[in-house]
Amino acid sequence: MKGTRTLDKVTVHDGAQIHITDWGHGVPVVFSHGWPLSGDAWEDQMMFLAEHGYRVIAHDRRGHGRSSKAWHGNDMDTYADDLATVIETLDLSGAMLVGHSTGGGEVARYIGRHGTGRVSRAVLVGAVTPQMMASPANPKGVPMDAFDGIRAGVLADRAQFFKDLTLPFYGYNRPGAKVSEGVRDTFWLQGMQCSLKSAYACIQQFSETDFTEDLGKMDIPTLVIHGDDDQIVPIDTTARRAVELLPQGTLKVYAGGSHGLATTHKDQLNADLLAFLRG
Repeated sequence: MKGTRTLDKVTVHDGAQIHITDWGHGVPVVFSHGWPLSGDAWEDQMMFLAEHGYRVIAHDRRGHGRSSKAWHGNDMDTYADDLATVIETLDLSGAMLVGHSTGGGEVARYIGRHGTGRVSRAVLVGAVTPQMMASPANPKGVPMDAFDGIRAGVLADRAQFFKDLTLPFYGYNRPGAKVSEGVRDTFWLQGMQCSLKSAYACIQQFSETDFTEDLGKMDIPTLVIHGDDDQIVPIDTTARRAVELLPQGTLKVYAGGSHGLATTHKDQLNADLLAFLRG
């Protein structure tokens, strides 16, 4: 499944180009971002770990960021296969995979489809695993009406929808929150780099995909990190269930933590990632 690489692009099976940022040297850490962002959402973690002797790689999911705005392939299996092509093209081994939100699902599906031969450990941050949507098997899930509302907002005025989403995403709607307009603008900028088609299609993928079987195949040490005030991906729906399905899972809860932990709790997350790498 090896592709071809230029300096900052990997070409995958259907000709789509996946943008990568590849810094540093050492044990590789591969980051998968959340919706509707890009690999730049991980810049604080990447710089920190690169300065501590690790090779850090983040890719922009197809349709997102600087990757090809492909009409086809906006589904979780293809996301996972694109990630596999990046990993194989860069010939990575012993990698730690880190996924946030939708990216956590991508990491799980990658392992479910491609195994752990090139992976030593994984971290799921605010991840959508095992499943977000409410169903008879997932009674604590989020009602479909909520996701229909996201779809409607994206179609009606995604620029304003993304701006408004930053408030619950970072917990900026909580009393006493220190709001960064720069962070809100950065989220908006990354979101608007995503194609409308990909932004819309990805909603179904992060909400409806069932990762139960994938989690069961993650036979490596896996750290689950989640904020207990995550207003986007509720902890009881996801992290508390996921850790029970993981063969070697450990849950770490950030008290008062929002969904945007890579920004709002970056120092704590950086330290936890480094400790897990060294553990």
